[in-house]
Amino acid sequence: MNDQPKRPPFIPGLILAEGFFRDEVKPILEAGFPDLKYSAALIGSGSEVLGFDTEMSVDHNWGPRVMLFLDLDDFASKRDSIRNVLSRKLPVVYRGYSTNFSEPDPEDNGTQIMRPGTAGAVNHRVEIFTIAGFFADYLGIEIDKELGTIDWLTLPQHKLRSVYAGKVFHDDLGLDAIRERFSWYPYDIWLFILASVWARIGQEEHLMGRAGIAGDENGSAIITSRLASDIMRLAFLMEKEYPPYAKWFGKAFSLLKSAKNLGPVLTEILNAKSWQEREKHLSVAYKILAEMHNALGITDYLPTEVSPFWGRPFKIINGDKFKTAILDKIKDPSITPLMKRSPIGSIDIFSDNSDMFEDAAFRLIVRKLYE
Repeated sequence: MNDQPKRPPFIPGLILAEGFFRDEVKPILEAGFPDLKYSAALIGSGSEVLGFDTEMSVDHNWGPRVMLFLDLDDFASKRDSIRNVLSRKLPVVYRGYSTNFSEPDPEDNGTQIMRPGTAGAVNHRVEIFTIAGFFADYLGIEIDKELGTIDWLTLPQHKLRSVYAGKVFHDDLGLDAIRERFSWYPYDIWLFILASVWARIGQEEHLMGRAGIAGDENGSAIITSRLASDIMRLAFLMEKEYPPYAKWFGKAFSLLKSAKNLGPVLTEILNAKSWQEREKHLSVAYKILAEMHNALGITDYLPTEVSPFWGRPFKIINGDKFKTAILDKIKDPSITPLMKRSPIGSIDIFSDNSDMFEDAAFRLIVRKLYE
């Protein structure tokens, strides 16, 4: 006999959060704090913010939750009162899911898990912030200052996506307008990052075959996987979409317009058994990318067919030509000094270190690479 409680039907977390706010949190705030000016949202970390959560997501850091943003005075004077009133007034269950959570687990990155609660003492996840405090903690920026070039280049793309993703449910404080500032890069910064990824392809596209012809098929496959990742990054950049972190990178790529043509080719690339087969499929992918580049109209027309790498038997698209053509179009004087060296692009392009992405304090160190 199975005594385990039946799990309620899965509800995407963003839908659950919006309903939880409108049905439960908002009425309590209106009754207890009728003059309160605030914004309510679900942005930032969490697969549900991106719309990629599944039933598996329910096991940690997921459930009925809302982020409340207050102005500085109300944050100082009313934060504790609001939290306490919600603790007393919220139901213990919403749409089958507990509104009560465990305390953050210090051994597991502060993870919280839904736990059965007691009426009148709900340890809820209606988290309270100031807008400035959230952005300082999450991105390491001062929201009242204009972002400079190096600021943009040191902001992880998956965090930019998660700020612009999610949803604002109520907005007295202008949170939506602030999020809109992060919708995409300024034009010349976008070009600089585009050029940096083409530069990476130019640096390694011939090495895949060189490793293979030397009998190192494992090395050839590893280089190919790096090239495949850069191909996908270029697709995100050309469609002006921030890629998410690794878990959802492929999922988000599959939703791009270019994935219809590029997706099957990438599958062939990654499943190829020899360097010659990899080269054949990479050549198709390069042609698609080159055509996408030309369609952007940001440079003069560039060839879309692969050609031999000098006198060696390797076919390349010559990513360096794309890099140079794009850099030639950049006019922003704050970027041109960065072009005197090989363009390293944004933090995501030269690093895949998760700790560097998640800890905003690293931005102060990373800045020195550009200064």
